Amino acid sequence: MRVILAQPRGFCAGVVRAIDIVERALHKHGAPVYVRHEIVHNRHVVDSLKQQGARFVEELSEVPPSAVTIFSAHGVGKTVEAQARERRLEVFDATCPLVSKVHKQGKQYAAAGRRLILIGHAGHPEVVGTMDQIPGEVLLVESAAEVDMLDLPADTPLAYVTQTTLSVDDTRAIIDALKRRFSNLLGPNAGDICYATQNRQNAARELSRQVDVLLVVGSQNSSNARRLCEIAKDSGIPGYLIAQGSELRAEWVRNAAAVGITAGASTPESMVQDVVDALRKLGAVELSVLPGLEEKVMFRLPSGLADAGNPRDTNEPDHAAPR
Repeated sequence: MRVILAQPRGFCAGVVRAIDIVERALHKHGAPVYVRHEIVHNRHVVDSLKQQGARFVEELSEVPPSAVTIFSAHGVGKTVEAQARERRLEVFDATCPLVSKVHKQGKQYAAAGRRLILIGHAGHPEVVGTMDQIPGEVLLVESAAEVDMLDLPADTPLAYVTQTTLSVDDTRAIIDALKRRFSNLLGPNAGDICYATQNRQNAARELSRQVDVLLVVGSQNSSNARRLCEIAKDSGIPGYLIAQGSELRAEWVRNAAAVGITAGASTPESMVQDVVDALRKLGAVELSVLPGLEEKVMFRLPSGLADAGNPRDTNEPDHAAPR
């Protein structure tokens, strides 16, 4: 069968930075270091860091006083930051800079006296952190239908920000509904929305036009990976979300002439190759990569870790050459 890999796929710059922060903190301070929440939504990544000495916790009360602590790429709220100061934790913040940008934008809108709307999924760690970062009430909207349920006058000064794991396409219907209903509305430019989310969705959509089935490599709790799977189904082909090659079922691809593979932004390339290897066990594979964008974005490390060194080069490229 023909197997086509999406490009771009897998790790984004924010995920590379977050993993690098944990590994450099371990290299500099030794084990254990404590990470609040999963550093990124990928079990393989989390298990690998556990083996190196990282300890993952849900609450800072589980962290010994003064211990080295890392905030996940999803970001945290003011309440968590205050708890860290109270416990005198040595904190390295792995919040994705694009998430931090949303926090800043939201605060600016609130300071200007606007009611703030956050477009996102209830309970997602990024949404929880963002809502606690911005002073005053933040109205969470998950769908265009919820816009009509907002009990606000049409001329209310409003502004909106969005969860970074949602693309321009994901939020378009909600934003259009807001614009139709409210006359005094501000929001970020399209270019301010996470580049990685949009790029991966564009690639998945293009790939779905060329294959009979799409395999999305990622964790079930990864919002952007689940959305890639939905894109396949919206395109009229089967889409399956799997974490690794062992989860592949032969009947999914038995009658497929061409199989597409993409990966969520927190999925390492090694897991993509694991799925390719699983396909090879079913028969001969002709492997190629879909032409697409080559992302060259890099984010700076926090002060105190940039010169910490790393025991090994663990940051896999987003687009490793196919084997």
